[in-house]
Amino acid sequence: MSAGVTLGYSYDDGAQPPVVGDNATIRQGTIIYDDVTIGDRFTTGHFALVREHTEIGDDVLIGTNSVVDGHTTIGSNVSLQTGTYVPSRTTIGNNVFIGPHAVMTNDPVPLRQEVDLEGPRLNDHVSVGANATVLPGVSIGEQSFVAAGAVVTEDVPEQTLAVGVPARHEPLPVALDGGNRFE
Repeated sequence: MSAGVTLGYSYDDGAQPPVVGDNATIRQGTIIYDDVTIGDRFTTGHFALVREHTEIGDDVLIGTNSVVDGHTTIGSNVSLQTGTYVPSRTTIGNNVFIGPHAVMTNDPVPLRQEVDLEGPRLNDHVSVGANATVLPGVSIGEQSFVAAGAVVTEDVPEQTLAVGVPARHEPLPVALDGGNRFE
């Protein structure tokens, strides 16, 4: 762990210190709140932020200047590239890639109102391109891709490409395992 890391930022008197698994690399400027559980081989870039009540699996990278707000679940083998924003109430499955400066959102009303926040759900084996935006409550199906710059306003079925603004859905031309879907 680098100098200048805050491991256990206290937000509540009853909070428990964070638990971080073995072989972590946590870089300078990173803040990890209390009430966070992180698996083995966790890595951050510089100035990453992980808020309270977040659960993170093994082999996860949170890139430089990325934010994971509280009450979030992240699976194993996940890569959040530089500048990614993950709001509270988001669920990210296993084997997920989120490109630089991708943004998830959780507030369904663009005005200051009391509403229930609902983050998106990224299922297993999802890839989200750079600068993409995923709106509140949207589910991205297993083995789907969100193209760079796409704005995803509705659920994306499994094995689908979401491309454009707003994103339209297209079948993937090949299976993610490298095989041809059309054989």
